[in-house]
Amino acid sequence: MANLRSLKKDVAFLTNEIVADAQASILRHPDRKPEQALSIIEEAVEMYNQLFLRINKPEPEAKDNPKLLKQHYRAIKKDLLENSHKLFQRIASL
Repeated sequence: MANLRSLKKDVAFLTNEIVADAQASILRHPDRKPEQALSIIEEAVEMYNQLFLRINKPEPEAKDNPKLLKQHYRAIKKDLLENSHKLFQRIASL
């Protein structure tokens, strides 16, 4: 991880892509249960909020220990990629 700014940009970018794909799915196929696409959008927004909260407020013991801080941010990046992948798969199945 280069810095926090790039991590925040990654979170924002992937969330925006998920929301855009879900909206495009609703527009392309309005007859195929738009409620499912809306629930994906809600989950993406919730993921965004949770990840930004974790980025901005690391655990107190991690603040003083660079090794723990690095592990903390690696875990956030891993969660971002896993959750994004799951949401993209759900969009593809619509």
